[in-house]
Order: sequence, then structure tokens, then C-alpha cells
Amino acid sequence: MADVLVPREPVPVAPQGRRASAWYGMIFLVATEAALFIYLLFSYFFLASQAPNHWPPSGVPDPLVAGIDTLILLASSGTAWWAQRGIQLGSSIRLAAGLCVTILLGLVFAGVQGWEWAHKTFTPATNAYGSLYFTTTGLHIAHVAIGLIILAFLAVWAAMGRFTARRHLHVVVGVLYWHFVDVVWIFVFSTFYLSPRLG
Repeated sequence: MADVLVPREPVPVAPQGRRASAWYGMIFLVATEAALFIYLLFSYFFLASQAPNHWPPSGVPDPLVAGIDTLILLASSGTAWWAQRGIQLGSSIRLAAGLCVTILLGLVFAGVQGWEWAHKTFTPATNAYGSLYFTTTGLHIAHVAIGLIILAFLAVWAAMGRFTARRHLHVVVGVLYWHFVDVVWIFVFSTFYLSPRLG
């Protein structure tokens, strides 16, 4: 019978944080997705500079509802950070709770965005502005949906106790994606809701 070798020290943990290949993979994914939003926002400003009449054609949008929605999304970024910090300190309960609150805030954001879409006086077929507005905000909501799915999986795994203070790379990568979603919305909100007020 062959001898069984039992290591005297714990098996090494795979690279975590910024040394992990998954972290770099997410950084490159974020970079490519950011480029797509940059192209869309560039298109907005190009069309605004070429508009023969006032821009936006439907009038300057009221930023109140979208501004409140922005605060909700920024709060979700804070709870995601709080959740990640919790598992770094070894608290699976804090991780699960923080992720659940983040998911709830993300769902509220998406709901408010849907309500705002339903009350717009234009459609994607109305003009170039309408097409750009619904394409850009729709693409962002698609990213929000993907982020919510990622966070949901992380929350379930956290409840199952799969993460520890030493092993939580999935959380780091998932929260990084959620922060990206939030940062992109700041630029989208500033472009469509604030820039027209600057003249």
C-alpha cells in the first residue's frame, strides 16, 4: 500500500486581489466596456455640436428623478464596498448582508429607470437624441442586470460560507464590476441630464 503524504503546512492559497489573473481579466473587460460607452457619449456631444436648432430636441430634461436614482446607485456602491470589507475582516454575515442590500438598491435603481423610460415624451425612433438616449441608458441597464446576477450568486455563495478572509477573489472581482457600473452611470447622467444645462 502506498504511503499517503500529508502536508505539514496548509496548501498555498491562489493569488488574491491585484495579483490574481481574474482581477486583471475584469480590468480588461471594464476597459473594453468603458470604450463602448465613450463612443456613445462622444456621439452625443458630436450630434449636439452639429444640431441646427436647440439641443436636446425634446427640451432640457429634468434631472430630479435621475438625480435621486444616481444617489441610490452610489449608495449601492458604498454597500458593496462595505460587504467586501466585511469578508476581508472574516465576516461572511456582513458580506451576505451587504450584498443583499446592494442588490435591493440596484433593483430600485432599475425600477426607477424603467419608470422614467415609460414617462419620456420621445421614443428611440423619434430622433437621433431619442435613439442615443435609449441606446445608452438601455446598455447601462443591461450592465446593471448583469451586475445584479453576479451579486446574487455572490450573496448565495456567501450564505453558504464559501468565502473567507483569505479566499474571496470572486467578491473582489464582482464588486469591481459593480463599481464600474456606478462610475459609468455618473458619466451618462452628467451627459444627458447636466450638460444641456451648461448651454
